Amino acid sequence: MPRSQRNDNFIDKSFTVMADLIVKLLPIDAKAKEAYVYYRDGLSAQNDGDYAEALQNYEEALNLEDNTTDRAEILKNMAIIFMSTGEEEKSLDYYSQSLDANPNSPSCLKNMGLIYEKWGRMAEEEGDQDSADKWFDLAAQHWSKAVRLYPGGYLDIENWLKSSGRSTVDVYF
Repeated sequence: MPRSQRNDNFIDKSFTVMADLIVKLLPIDAKAKEAYVYYRDGLSAQNDGDYAEALQNYEEALNLEDNTTDRAEILKNMAIIFMSTGEEEKSLDYYSQSLDANPNSPSCLKNMGLIYEKWGRMAEEEGDQDSADKWFDLAAQHWSKAVRLYPGGYLDIENWLKSSGRSTVDVYF
């Protein structure tokens, strides 16, 4: 039984019913509608913390989805799951795939920077300043792009870029 048919939460169930009606009325092909249902079920599973089910639904959605922007969103959600479970290298791969499909995604860039910054802090704690600087520089590259795409949206990152001396611009907006 699809997740959308077994949701006990009234608000979620109401949203699902309305979304199903809208999707049925939209003039899109059956394959795109089916991809949307898998995507929606993946989101629901992800929100419930059922990452295995979410990934299954996202895989099905990817197999059906032709729209590059929608594919980018699916890939980004998969990356978020892998980031949440500590599979950071796999997460970076999915973020990269998402950026290939939609290069203007500040959240992908921000999250990739978070991973690189974490790795930089870990290298710094281990006394490997050369590796730390490499990771911090990668974080700065990704975060600089993110704040240019979403000015004012990541103030903590803008502050980090300035305080670390890795900012290439004084003002992002």
